[in-house]
Amino acid sequence: MNDYVILVDALDREVGVMEKLEAHQKGLLHRAFSVFIFNSKGEILLQQRALSKYHSPGLWTNTCCSHPRPQESTHCAAERRLLEEMGMSTPLNETFAFTYQAAFDNGLIEHEYDHVFFGWSDQAPVINHEEVSDYRYISIADLQQWLSEDPDAFTVWFKICFPNVLTTLKRVA
Repeated sequence: MNDYVILVDALDREVGVMEKLEAHQKGLLHRAFSVFIFNSKGEILLQQRALSKYHSPGLWTNTCCSHPRPQESTHCAAERRLLEEMGMSTPLNETFAFTYQAAFDNGLIEHEYDHVFFGWSDQAPVINHEEVSDYRYISIADLQQWLSEDPDAFTVWFKICFPNVLTTLKRVA
């Protein structure tokens, strides 16, 4: 079964639907989301992408991310994928959105209007190994040090998004 993404304009208004791989081959702007889960210690839950992923395999990133399906709200999609990828369910709140574009070595282009959701949970994930190879809760300070010492260990969108996560976290905490 082919996955489809929702094509959007610069203001996140729907302009069409396209098969996911084709949208990434053409670099067309489409709707996406990123979920960041924090625990009661203030640590962030990261996942390491499965080695079988078609781009950014083995890289560390936010708790989960994906695309809403046609006729699916972004919020419902974020909840669905958190359960599918990490085996977790917790209330999520949309905190901000950003747009980014990045080309990968395999010729694919991510061009996404990315909605960012925060949630809080002390659950231990039950990861879907088709999507995730590993996970860890990590303090913000340790994550900042890791990012500065080894930025290539992280996905491009995570590195773009993380400064806004820190700013937003200070506002909502």
